[in-house]
Amino acid sequence: MSKPLILISNDDGYKAPGIRRLADMLRPLGVDLLVCAPDGPRSGFSCAFSAATPLRLECVSREEGLEVWWCSGTPVDCVKLAIDQVLCGRMPDMVIGGINHGDNSTVNNHYSGTMGVAMEGCMKYIPSVAFSSCDYNEQADLTPLTPYVQRIVRRVLAEGLPKGVCLNVNFPAGSDFQGVRVCRMTFGRWINEVDRRHHGRGYDYYWMLGEYHNDEPNAEDSDQWALNHRYVAITPTKMDVTDYDLLQRMKDWEEG
Repeated sequence: MSKPLILISNDDGYKAPGIRRLADMLRPLGVDLLVCAPDGPRSGFSCAFSAATPLRLECVSREEGLEVWWCSGTPVDCVKLAIDQVLCGRMPDMVIGGINHGDNSTVNNHYSGTMGVAMEGCMKYIPSVAFSSCDYNEQADLTPLTPYVQRIVRRVLAEGLPKGVCLNVNFPAGSDFQGVRVCRMTFGRWINEVDRRHHGRGYDYYWMLGEYHNDEPNAEDSDQWALNHRYVAITPTKMDVTDYDLLQRMKDWEEG
């Protein structure tokens, strides 16, 4: 109880190299770690939770300062079950998603299960961060991320985050970073998302694929610009999605 407690989850599964490397990076900080992650990949699950399916929760290992559990549900299920069943209601000092194998900047953060972890922590008013690498190779060397991850976690543990705000942190692929940029989300979209094919038994089937299109490639204050120029991109992300400017302009819509 005297050490800070960090809850870690992801959307790549508890066996993914990224989450194991993250635990290794955090152990020197003098914290207790609880890993509770899906039993397999759950990419694209965002903030989904299992409303109609019973879940399993199993402990994989216990050692000094580190417990590892798996859950049969979504990343958000993992956070909920870890707090309710493993920690018996004790709130962690921090919730971390990652390290994800893939880019979660720009609009990807709306689809990301890694960000779903951070958003679930945020909705419980726990300081939360999602870490992602733009290298999709699960065997990529994540060692160069270590000092950045440790500095960010130390700072969040010491200073906290504003209520309703979490951090979306993305690293360029590779090992040579120019520095850190705190930036906004890039406006972009996925195009050519559906690949239709015809099965030999007479029916069509579909693969969801797509290409990302950056709608503002020269915007130097955006996360995509930062990543394309080899900066670590930190994007403060709000739980409250209200557009307050439009809210004020719509006041004349009110009745009664």
